[in-house]
Amino acid sequence: MKKVLVLEDESSIRSFIVINLRRAGYEVIEAETGEEALEKLKEFPETRVALLDIMLPGIDGFEVCRRIRATNTRIGIIMLTARSQEMDKVTGLMTGADDYVTKPFSPAELTARVDALFRRAGGDEPLPGGEIRQPPFLLNVRNRTLEKNGQRVKLTQVEYAIMKFFMENPGKALSREEILDTVWGRDYFGELKIVDVNIRRLRLKIEDNVQTPTFITTVWGYGYKWGG
Repeated sequence: MKKVLVLEDESSIRSFIVINLRRAGYEVIEAETGEEALEKLKEFPETRVALLDIMLPGIDGFEVCRRIRATNTRIGIIMLTARSQEMDKVTGLMTGADDYVTKPFSPAELTARVDALFRRAGGDEPLPGGEIRQPPFLLNVRNRTLEKNGQRVKLTQVEYAIMKFFMENPGKALSREEILDTVWGRDYFGELKIVDVNIRRLRLKIEDNVQTPTFITTVWGYGYKWGG
């Protein structure tokens, strides 16, 4: 069964989310507080996607996201926010989330976002073997891992997917739309901004100097280019 964690302190919203995810075929694990969510993830380590509300009593959704990411790069994380401020979205993504949904949202939108992230977080499909070697980087396709100069770089599944797309297209300018379609899926509801924030996060992990990136360069007004 496909397990999804829902962390939301408002019971009416949580019930709405749970009902719709169950209809879509997910087994839902519920949590009211950040502390409870972290305990539930220890109890159910096979959980593939977590929906985290930002505004919570006790530790907030950002902190829960940070703590999950400290030990788990494979799980997909979606932030739920009632606020439309851009900073909330960016902060959530920079703490390690893969996506965000702003309340109020439709059942169709929510399940589409969870479906896309579930596929990205591994799904159940077998992985082909092989590796892509572009010094100083080595991408292992079977294990979904990246090394730089022989050192493992901890990537989320979305960051891995971006790296794979770049390394399969060295020297080619890739538009934000192409990256969004490839990594998040053609049926993705969200904004192009999610590409920029994930690439900012990726640069922090792989560039020698983030201020003057040499591996992922910006193609102004269009998108990004890998090497070459």
